[in-house]
Amino acid sequence: MTRDPDVTVVVAVYNTMPYLTECLNSLVRQSIGPERLEVVAVDDGSTDGSGAELDRFTERYPDVVKVIHQPNSGGPAAPSNRALDVATGRFVYFIGADDYLGEEALERMVACADANESDVVVGRMVGTNGRYVHQKLYDGNHPSISLYDSALPFTLANTKLFRRELVEKHGLRFPEDLPVGSDQPFTIEACVRARKISVISDYTCYYAVKRGDASNITYRANHLARLRCTARIMEHTAALIPAGPQRDAVLKRHFDWELSKLLQKDFPALAPDTRRQVCEGVGALVDTYFTDGLRDGTGVKRRVRFGLARRGAVEELTRAIAEETEHGAPPFLLEGDRAFAVYPGFRDAAVGLDERYYEVLGETVAGRLSAGTRLESADWEQHGEELALTVKLRVGVTGDTASAVVALAQGAMPQSADKPGARKLPKDAPRPKRTGTLTAGTAEDGGTLLTARIPLAAARAKRGVRLYADVAGSTYEIPVRTEGQPLPLARRWGSTAPHRVAANPNTKGRLVITTAPLWEPKPSVGARLRRTLSRSKSVGARLRRTLSSSKRK
Repeated sequence: MTRDPDVTVVVAVYNTMPYLTECLNSLVRQSIGPERLEVVAVDDGSTDGSGAELDRFTERYPDVVKVIHQPNSGGPAAPSNRALDVATGRFVYFIGADDYLGEEALERMVACADANESDVVVGRMVGTNGRYVHQKLYDGNHPSISLYDSALPFTLANTKLFRRELVEKHGLRFPEDLPVGSDQPFTIEACVRARKISVISDYTCYYAVKRGDASNITYRANHLARLRCTARIMEHTAALIPAGPQRDAVLKRHFDWELSKLLQKDFPALAPDTRRQVCEGVGALVDTYFTDGLRDGTGVKRRVRFGLARRGAVEELTRAIAEETEHGAPPFLLEGDRAFAVYPGFRDAAVGLDERYYEVLGETVAGRLSAGTRLESADWEQHGEELALTVKLRVGVTGDTASAVVALAQGAMPQSADKPGARKLPKDAPRPKRTGTLTAGTAEDGGTLLTARIPLAAARAKRGVRLYADVAGSTYEIPVRTEGQPLPLARRWGSTAPHRVAANPNTKGRLVITTAPLWEPKPSVGARLRRTLSRSKSVGARLRRTLSSSKRK
């Protein structure tokens, strides 16, 4: 085996057949070549034939593949550390035994590290078979990025190229007592201590595979195990990075991702004692690390759940999750230019949670307005020559509704340009003009029921119906969804200029009104004559060009 390869690939293996074969094939076929490559695979007590498959590869590629067999350790940390102890490459790269690499992955990453003097190189990673992989980091090739002002905190797997000199200088190893997330402390510390971190985005280096049986240890871990591991990771991070915006930038990932996953729709089904322990553990981390900056930069849904956990309000937290799972987000309470999401515990003295946790700060208004607005009914209303569409809408707002609802109108955008959801209008955008009349009442589910009468003009037009609302100091445009509600049949109106009108959903399920004359007016004799003369001139011009071309030949 080559004693000074450019890169050592570390593969921790435990019962990953048949995925292991594709993984190993992708390594021995790397364009970097066998003379520059070392593969160290550690069989962590597999029982499914993975060990035999590793032996087959080392027999076939004795100068590239080295295999170590050991009793099962319970996680990937111990076999990864064992491989690091024997690695000889200038760089080390870690790959999951059920994943595989693009053919040029190692060659490109080593070249990038050498060209930029990088200690860490992140190659583009994608998911297969339904595996989710965060993509925001891969918006371009970057010779140098920071852990603190990029999407790197959301890409903390160890599936990266690390300069081995950095690893050994700082004694970086994987904590063997963490069954889940043991790669994060290693990756975070490497990135904190690295001179330079680079990103390759123009080539897919890594394919992350979700196994058909979801047997990966991450999927098997229970709530309390994941909570303990996340707490350890956050403690390790806090020891490396002083309190302040940089630490917040890294820990935001753990609040938005790991801790949020503990407070999802499966939480109410946990045993009462487990719910209590999860609530206490999350609350302790919130109390220690959830700064005001993190609080205000977190969506209201997560923020309320963290706040209730911090207050030990297990029942209110359980109810908030269960009710949102079953009925969707609660309506906004509008008070002047402030808006609150009325989750359980809001302004409840017994809970004692600061109302700032419930305040909507603009981060999730658009999606919630869109989800909370739906068409209840629609019908035609005619008075003489005037026709109007009368619609009833349920809107997920309460409180100062009269000042919040700006208008209900036919939007200017055609059907093909209709937006899939609500959008925030720029501050310098002109305020939309109200079309027709609008009245508000209280809906049975706690929202607001709007009744609007939209007059229709005799014209040829296709326009989407949109609601405009002021929430938390900003104006939002909300296309009206039909959601399978029966719509009125096409209608004819007008005696001097007869028109037909229809109300239909477009391809995105948004309400669109289409008007058109029953017949187009016939052109006058003069107009027909002008069109005939114009066509004659065009024919003559083409004939002259043809004759001119023939003469030149």
